[in-house]
Amino acid sequence: MTGMVEVRKIHKSFHGTPVLKGVDLSVAAGSVTCIIGPSGSGKSTLLRCINHLEKPDRGRVYVNGQLSGCRERNGVLYECRPRELCLDRRKIGMVFQSFNLFSHMSVLQNLTVGPVTVKGEDGAAARAYALELLERVGLAHKADAMPSQLSGGQQQRVAIARALAMRPSVMLFDEPTSALDPELVGEVLEVMKALAAEGMTMIVVTHEMGFAREVSDHVVFMDEGRIVEEGHPDSVLLKPQHPRLQTFLSRVLG
Repeated sequence: MTGMVEVRKIHKSFHGTPVLKGVDLSVAAGSVTCIIGPSGSGKSTLLRCINHLEKPDRGRVYVNGQLSGCRERNGVLYECRPRELCLDRRKIGMVFQSFNLFSHMSVLQNLTVGPVTVKGEDGAAARAYALELLERVGLAHKADAMPSQLSGGQQQRVAIARALAMRPSVMLFDEPTSALDPELVGEVLEVMKALAAEGMTMIVVTHEMGFAREVSDHVVFMDEGRIVEEGHPDSVLLKPQHPRLQTFLSRVLG
């Protein structure tokens, strides 16, 4: 096993409709993998299966070489108990489309509540690290603000900092700029580029083809619940082989 994240033969259906059909994916430590594809291709479901927000019907997910979300006994997989599941999820940061900040908490409180209540960190230490993270995303001056006082781009940068506050091994991004006004997209992508430069392992579902080509080490194209083509971004985005990917890129890139 070579990847920081290893997805093995993941299947997932909703109400009898297959959404993931035996997906395999390997993500190297310190790399950026971008997942592209049409709506309904299973991209977001794959991310949610990696951190077990959705329970796969079949298959396995490994993070740092350890089974995540389930345990194996005598060759049989068992769903983790809630406490074990929380321990597994601590390794995985998740940033959603719609920010999902706690509206009744300040920016600083959003960053410290997880480390203190879930990980049992000292409050002063959690606060100091939270302020460091806010500085990194350019929002130290907004520590005492409420989410409603922030722009969409600022809220998403806070969401990234909140995920980092748990000190994850890998970060998952589910179309993090899709809910933003076009003029705010750049500020979020710049934070993500900085994370990539620092060596954070990242899996990003995105429609930002420029970001995928510039920042990613590996691009995955999904269609109808399967990985159809994958490889280096220059190969996948500039010299696509599969007809379905060729059609998709012609529509996305014009």
